[in-house]
Amino acid sequence: MAEGWVKHLKGAILDAFSAGTEARGLDPRAVRVMAEAGVDISGQRSKTINEFQGASFDYVVTVCADSGESCPIFPGKAKAIHQGFDDPPKLAEGARTEEEALRHYRRVRDKIKSFVETLPEALAE
Repeated sequence: MAEGWVKHLKGAILDAFSAGTEARGLDPRAVRVMAEAGVDISGQRSKTINEFQGASFDYVVTVCADSGESCPIFPGKAKAIHQGFDDPPKLAEGARTEEEALRHYRRVRDKIKSFVETLPEALAE
């Protein structure tokens, strides 16, 4: 969702590349709630940080809920910034209905959007 928001809101001034410690596939609920907000992420794909070995970045923003959880250290001269968000699939595990699950996704989607709206200024802090 973060990559989608950056491309949608700040694509003219920022390049966004999203990756995790493991590829999990594109989450259909994330696609759905982003589409509700007018952002199409259906063409994105799940990537691992290994795909970006050797790439040069100015900033690396980690978004996992707990910086000690599984957020990797990214080598190089990139400035690392941690901005944690809850993990919607984890939150949705205990949902009794699909609508309840989607509420978790929507809440996280909106928090990510609010953060992205502060970019790039928030990166310089």
